[in-house]
Amino acid sequence: MLKRSPMSPTSRRLTTRGTGSVNSSGKRARDLALFNLAIDSKLRGCDIVKLQVRDVAHCGKAVPRATVLQQKTGQPVNFELTDQTREAIEAWIAKMQLASGQFLFPSRMTRSPHISTRQYARIVKSWVAQIGLDPGDYGTHSLRRTKATLIYKRTKNLRAVQLLLGHTKLESTVRYLGIEVDDALEMSEQTEV
Repeated sequence: MLKRSPMSPTSRRLTTRGTGSVNSSGKRARDLALFNLAIDSKLRGCDIVKLQVRDVAHCGKAVPRATVLQQKTGQPVNFELTDQTREAIEAWIAKMQLASGQFLFPSRMTRSPHISTRQYARIVKSWVAQIGLDPGDYGTHSLRRTKATLIYKRTKNLRAVQLLLGHTKLESTVRYLGIEVDDALEMSEQTEV
């Protein structure tokens, strides 16, 4: 069993994908698109809220893979969109009649063209509360961490996770996943040549 360094409460990964509370009907179309996109893209909140329709869709159809520049690093990061996510994005774009150059998640406030990172955090907290978890234990970064952690647990491929997260240094990915030297040695001991 891998030992993990303690994670801050808001850095935990979510273990559920979609709930009865986050569904595609009515006003929840945005929430489903936002939730699924956050899980699939592994983007930071500041990058999610600034996505434009053209970043993830062409002519109303969501693309299977996308590339965006990360605000924090200025580096491009690639991500895939699952069928479920593409369907949710297409439903959201159609419902809102969004054009290519518009923000994917527009704000209702006139002073901001897209939802703020603060609003995104409030949305995530409401999802967490709706499924009966403690909102203090999960945040927007939990969505970024979820798929990366699952990929690492299944493959043990740090380089792949590094690329998917857009980290420039492998050490950052190791810290991000909470991998310790003992973990690495344990994996090495279990590998026969």
